[in-house]
Amino acid sequence: MNIYDLTKDELKNYFTSIGEKSFRADQVFKNLYKTVNIDDMTDLSKSLRERLKSDFTQYIPQIERKLTSKKDFVVKYLFKMDDGEYAEGVVMGYKHGLSMCISTQVGCRMGCKFCASTLNGLKRNLTAGEITGQILAALKDLESRISNIVLMGSGEPFDNYENVLKFIQNATHPDGLGIGARHITVSTCGLTDGIYRLSKEGLPINLSISLHAPNDGLRKQIMPVANAVAIDDLIKAANDYYTTTGRRVTYEYSLIKGVNDSENEARQLVRLLKNTGSHINLIPVNEVKEREYKTSVNTREFQKILTENGINATVRRTLGQDINASCGQLRNQYERGG
Repeated sequence: MNIYDLTKDELKNYFTSIGEKSFRADQVFKNLYKTVNIDDMTDLSKSLRERLKSDFTQYIPQIERKLTSKKDFVVKYLFKMDDGEYAEGVVMGYKHGLSMCISTQVGCRMGCKFCASTLNGLKRNLTAGEITGQILAALKDLESRISNIVLMGSGEPFDNYENVLKFIQNATHPDGLGIGARHITVSTCGLTDGIYRLSKEGLPINLSISLHAPNDGLRKQIMPVANAVAIDDLIKAANDYYTTTGRRVTYEYSLIKGVNDSENEARQLVRLLKNTGSHINLIPVNEVKEREYKTSVNTREFQKILTENGINATVRRTLGQDINASCGQLRNQYERGG
C-alpha cells in the first residue's frame, strides 16, 4: 500500500498495532507532506524506517509530460501512476494564487457527450494517495504554493467517494497539505447520493454541479446521468447542500453551439434557478476532435439574459487553449502515441 493512502488517524492505528507510540504518526505524517523520503526521516530509528519501507511504498506520481502555455500561467501535467496508468492535472495562475484542477479517476464512465475524459470509459479509481500525489508532484515541480484545489479533472468524484473523502481529510489537515476546506471544490455531474453524503461530513467544501441543460429532455441528450437523476431532484439536492453547509452552489453550464445556447434555454434556466442563491459559470465548450460539438457564439447574450433576471452568472476565462488544457485530451493523445 502507498503510505499516502493513509489518513493521520489510520497512521496512528498502524503504529499502535506494531507496538509503537502513536506520536510517531505525527512525525511521519508531517514529513510525508514535505515529501521527505522515509530513509531521510532521521527522527525515526533505522529499524523503524526499514519496517515502514517493508510495509508501505512511498509513491508520488511521475510527471510523464508537462505542457506550459505561452499565453497564460497554465501548466498541464500528465501523471504516470505506479501501474502505468495515466491521469491529468492542470495548474492555473490567478490573482489570488495558484489553483490546481486534479483527477479522481483514470477515465470516466459518466459518458458526457462533450467530454474527452469519457471517450474510452473508466479504467479504475485513483486512490487517495494518487489524488494527493498529483498536487505533491506539481508542488515539487513548480516550487510554489497551491492554494486552491478543484476536483474537476478526469472522473466523477462521487463515483470514487471514499478515496475522495480521504484525500480531502489529508488535504485539509494542518500537517497535510494545509489547504482550507473553503478553498476546495468538488464537481459532480449530478450524483445526488454523493451530494447528500458530502453535506453531512461537516466540511465546508464548495460544490460545483455540471448542469449544461435547463430541462430533462435536453440534458439526457448530452449527459447520460440525466436518465437516472431528474433535474428537479438534482436541484433539490443542491439546495439541501446549500442549506446544510452554507456554501453557495455553482452550476457549470457549457455553451454548445445550436444545442443549449438559445434565448429559450436561457429563460428556462432563469426559471429553474431563480431564488436559489446559486451561481452559474458559463463555459464556452471546449472542442474535442472526436466530438461534434462546437463552441457557442452566443455566450454574452446568454449571460445577459441571466443577469438581467437576477441570476448571478459569469463567463469562465478560457485558459491554456494552446495546450489543450481541458482534462482528458492529453491522456487520450498520449495513449494514441501522440
